[in-house]
Amino acid sequence: MKRKVVVAVTGASGSIYAKVLLDKLGQMRDQVSHVGVVMSDNAKDVWRFELQNEDYNNYTDFTFYSKNDFMSPFASGSANYDTMVVCPCSMGTLARIANGTSSDLTTRAADVILKERRKLILITRETPLSLIHINNMASVTQAGGIICPASPSFYSLPQTMEELAATVVDRIFSLADLQIDSYRWGE
Repeated sequence: MKRKVVVAVTGASGSIYAKVLLDKLGQMRDQVSHVGVVMSDNAKDVWRFELQNEDYNNYTDFTFYSKNDFMSPFASGSANYDTMVVCPCSMGTLARIANGTSSDLTTRAADVILKERRKLILITRETPLSLIHINNMASVTQAGGIICPASPSFYSLPQTMEELAATVVDRIFSLADLQIDSYRWGE
């Protein structure tokens, strides 16, 4: 059965993770039937600054939704989206999700995913962490979400920034039960 995936991109640093995630999702048509994307205004600003482009406009196979579009399919559990990835996830977004504050499409969709007991994966991008951040991470985890810090690994000897970011993205796919050919320790 093909999956329906929501990708939310927030204004946290780490646009390279979102880019690699979207690039690889575009190659997974055999496993993913639909990708809905929501980006905050800050996410677009950070993408332009960090990646020096507006390539988020080039993902024409995905459906993009406005940050306040509560009529989007994944704003309701009846649309049956199975997985949501917030990549990167700002601490403000984490806090709103942890506290059930559905103030925009990203936080509403996360609320829906949690209440429907589906996969919510937050790629947090902040350091150091305050106790407030840690408590918010605990709340999301207790509600069934997965906190996956954007901590790249070096086992595969990545040579480029995209290869390094892919070590986190490949972990996202593993957590989402999507199959991808990637480096595995000991293989």
